[in-house]
Amino acid sequence: MSLTRVILLYCFIFFFILSSCEDKNSKKNTRNTTQVETSIPKEKTKQKIDTAEQKKEIKKSVAEPEPFKLNNKNLREFMAKYGKENPETLVRIKTTYGNIDIKLYNKTPLHRANFIYLVKQKYFDETFFYRVAKGFVIQGGNSDRDQMARKRFELGDYTIPQEQVKGLKHTRGSVALSKQWVDNPSNRSTPYEFFIVIAKNGAHHLDGEHTIFGKVVKGMSVADKISNVPVDGSEWPKQNIFIKAEVIK
Repeated sequence: MSLTRVILLYCFIFFFILSSCEDKNSKKNTRNTTQVETSIPKEKTKQKIDTAEQKKEIKKSVAEPEPFKLNNKNLREFMAKYGKENPETLVRIKTTYGNIDIKLYNKTPLHRANFIYLVKQKYFDETFFYRVAKGFVIQGGNSDRDQMARKRFELGDYTIPQEQVKGLKHTRGSVALSKQWVDNPSNRSTPYEFFIVIAKNGAHHLDGEHTIFGKVVKGMSVADKISNVPVDGSEWPKQNIFIKAEVIK
């Protein structure tokens, strides 16, 4: 074989080997690039999932605001505002014996606003005339029903400062709120229970003890009927006298 042919043969072998190496490297680089590119969407998806989970955890960690409840600290501010926005002064108490219309006094603003508030909150619709002291008073705003207890819990635990008005006495037809007799030197009213004076000559031994905030203007004969129902030893009527209350004007 001539020298020229030998040289050409070696050159051919050299270029063949070089070409094979470049092809392998090219394929290897292509595989690596593909792996890197296909891995990017996976990372993005995982990041989105992580972000969604974090948002859920943040929502769980944020405490829900507690529902508004009345107490002795926020009572004055709330009732002052509520009284201006709800100026009504006539309430109707409905019973199976008939209706009793009560005129509320603007000169006892906290008690008036409280009574209107409870009527509009449908509190009294879960209660009875639960006490009948014959010849003296009938008392409403309480019951032995679970609904009443739940409603009180929702509304709040509070009492109302006494609002004594000169000239207002416990005459027949007067409406006042009851009070706690023990550890209550300032005669604060319990907000939920009211009484109507039935006694013909009034109940003047109560003057100065309770806040009178209204007067029966219609339906006193209905109150008299209720005052004569049979009662047990604790002055609780033997048959429940259900109440429904609504604001008239």
